[in-house]
This record gives sequence, C-alpha cells and structure tokens, in this order.
Amino acid sequence: MPMSQHALRSAVRPDPDPSMVDIADYLVDYTIESGEAFETARYMLLDSLACAALAMDHEECVRHLGPLVPGAEMKGGARVPYTGHELDPVQAAYNIGVQIRWLDFNDTWLAAEWGHPSDNLGAILAVADYLGRKAEARGGTPLTVRDVLALAIKAHEIQGCYALENSFNRVGLDHVILVRLASTAVATWMLGGGRDEIVNAVSHSWIDNGALRTYRHAPNTGPRKSWAAGDACRRAVTHALNAVKGVAGYPSALSAPVWGFRDVAFQGRPFGFERPFGSYVMENVLFKISFPAEFHAQTAVECAMQLHGQVRDRLDQVERIEIQTQEAGMRIIDKTGPLSNYADRDHCIQYMVAVPLIFGRLTADDYSDEVAADPRIDALRGKMVVSENAQFTRDYFDPDRRYIGNAVQVFFRDGSATGRVSIDYPIGHRKRRAEGIPVLMEKFESAVRGRLPGTRVDRLLSLAAAPEQLEAMPVTDFIALFHHRQA
Repeated sequence: MPMSQHALRSAVRPDPDPSMVDIADYLVDYTIESGEAFETARYMLLDSLACAALAMDHEECVRHLGPLVPGAEMKGGARVPYTGHELDPVQAAYNIGVQIRWLDFNDTWLAAEWGHPSDNLGAILAVADYLGRKAEARGGTPLTVRDVLALAIKAHEIQGCYALENSFNRVGLDHVILVRLASTAVATWMLGGGRDEIVNAVSHSWIDNGALRTYRHAPNTGPRKSWAAGDACRRAVTHALNAVKGVAGYPSALSAPVWGFRDVAFQGRPFGFERPFGSYVMENVLFKISFPAEFHAQTAVECAMQLHGQVRDRLDQVERIEIQTQEAGMRIIDKTGPLSNYADRDHCIQYMVAVPLIFGRLTADDYSDEVAADPRIDALRGKMVVSENAQFTRDYFDPDRRYIGNAVQVFFRDGSATGRVSIDYPIGHRKRRAEGIPVLMEKFESAVRGRLPGTRVDRLLSLAAAPEQLEAMPVTDFIALFHHRQA
C-alpha cells in the first residue's frame, strides 16, 4: 500500500531502526568467551600483518601510504606498519587497510555477500594505537592485544552476519559497505561512545550508501578494489570521531520511506539475519594461505596444482579444459577476453587455473604484465569451459558446510584426459585448520623476514608461540615491533 503523503511529511522523530540498535547492544553488552574465536583471531591478526608486509613489495600500494597531504604527519599518532609514518587515526586507518587488502590475500567470508572481515583491522589497529599512545603520554594504560582481538571478533561478526543473507552485490554495491558499517560501530565504541553514539555513527554509515562494484568487474576491473577497504576504514573512523563529538544521527536511516537506505538502494527489502551476533564468523572465517587469489577460485587453483605434472609437458596437445564452480564464482570471476592489469587477472578463474597448470605455482608476481605476456596462458584460457556445479552452489550456502568447491579436468586432442580433480574446501577452511595453521605461520614468517630485523621477527615468533603473553601485551608495544621507528 503506498505511503500516505501525510506520513511522508511527518516530522515525528522515530525510534532508531532495530538493526542499528542490535549492533550497539552487541558492542556494549556482549562478552566474547569463545576460546576458538580468540585463537582464530590471533592467527587472523598475524596473517593480516603478513599480507601488509607482502604488499610493501608493490610500488603501486606504497604510493597510497603516508599522509593525505605531503608532510602532514602526526607525531605520537597511529603508526603504519613497515613504514616510518605516524598519522592521524583517520588516515592511518586508510593506510593499514590498504596494506592488508592490497594483494587479495587476507581472510575471506563467503555467503549471500562476500568480503574480507580482517579489512576492519585498518580501523581497529589505527584507533587502538592512536588511543594507546595518547593514554601512555598521559600516564594511562593502552588496550592489550587481547582487547584488540575481542574487537576484531566483533567486527568480523557484524560484517559476516550481515553478509549471510543480504546480497549487496546484487544491487550493484560493493561489499566494503559492510567494512564501513562494522568499523564505524567498533571504532565508535573504542573512542568512548555508548549506545546512542554507536547508533548515530552507524546511521551515518548507512546514509553514505555504498561504493559501486564497477571496479571489480569487466570491463572496468582495476586497482581501486585494492584500496576500497582502506577507504571504508577511513570513512568509518571519521564517523566514529564525529559521533563521540555529539554529531546528530538519523534514527530511520534504513527504514525511512523513499529516502532511507532500503528504499533507495536495497529494493525496499528489509535485512535478513540467519543468527544473532556472537562469535560464529571468526570461528568459521576462511584464510587465504597458499595463493593470493579471489577466494571462489582457491580450490580451482589447488586442483590445477595437482594436475600440473600431467599437463606441463602436453600443453600444445590440450583440446579443452573443463572447470566447474559455484554460482557466485560464475558471476564474479568467469572472464574472457583481454586482461589489462593485475586486478583483472586475480579476478579471472581461467587465468588463475592456467598459471598453475603451466608453471606449478601461483604467486602475486604471476599477475604481472611480464608473466601475463606468456602466450601459453591466453592459449589455455581460450580452451576453458566454465560451468556451474549445482552441488557446489548448495554446499556454498549450507551454514554447516560453507564449502567453496571447484573441479578441473583437462582433455587432450588424442582423446585422453586427466582425471577430474574436485576439491570442496581449501586449506584455509575451518575443516582444514590443523593442516592450514602451520602453512599460515610459514607465510607470516617469510613475509615479515623480508621487512623487519631478524631480532624483531624472532620476538614475534616467540610471542606467537606464547598466546597468553601475546594477548597480555600492550597493543602499542605490539605495533611498535612492526614500525620502522620503534619507540
């Protein structure tokens, strides 16, 4: 029934939208008690900082780092890992978010919406270091690493629970809308905001609407996808700082007829929720351990790695390559035609299968123009047929499975073929934690050894092996280990 003109004109201030209140209540009232969530969060923190270290090898990433205006450093501000920068928390959130996200190698969450919940560390680490250094200068006590882990668990939960049943990509919006939402809420709490301030800040996050996914899809795929999460973190800290100053919020930012987020951007639909907020997302988050590749293709890359030995000496005899994937993979990374840049290639399932079939590897450098110039890659891409496997799609959405299945089979001109290799879930899945964590720690050690003095790396590895000691550590001391101007 159409909304009456009287209702549209009414200036009566409504109660805040319930979903915004639920976020505030969760942050203020809920205590994380899951040992598994804290353990996973520790590895998530180390893995994210490994991703940041690896990103520093890429000049295009480094160009984004530092103050927005040259020279606008902030002595005693938030520190940016692997650099000498000290910045205000807004710009530091952007810097750290860019570092963590640049290579598409940090953790992942897949459901109706996709995303990378550790993106929120951009805001969390920046605000934690800023507040901690400010407190220390005044004789106070900073947050501990455990405090930061608890905040990360909550940020993961907010982003991930919204993603379970609400598809922002289907209305053309990028998943970083949920990074901004979760980081806004958590940063506001960190800065001293209570329920009202959190609700107000969250309302501003929704009023921002969302970035278009244009930069993630052909024919416009480009490097903005690597700094979009940092941008969301930067905006989130701005909203948080404003909220604790007393800036007014907008209680029906979601539900207001005509002008609210749902009517403007979500086809009028209310949000759906599979479960209440707890610690489910952190416990089930997916790690990208072996390959810097869009997550819907991780098991496809594993399949190709297994087939490399059977194919590498018969590349000129390949007739066709059949790839089966999930519906989401079909929509996001099934891509034909020329691939113009790094971002195009790491979101193309055909490219991500061709490289390991040929070389027996897939690294960040394999998305470079130099590697992409090898004519064998496009020759194999041209022989690939990608289709949806309905069972993979069902398992993808099953809350007790959360699989990301792919299958690959190679056929040759003489009528022979490899076996069909099918993998339901990658090494970073919860069901493969025992296998995956040692590989994750190898990724961490290798990454930080390339960026930090050996004594600091040894200290970090010692802390990683002593969880209670790591968690009790002031976050300022922890971040100092990654900064080039150690305090």
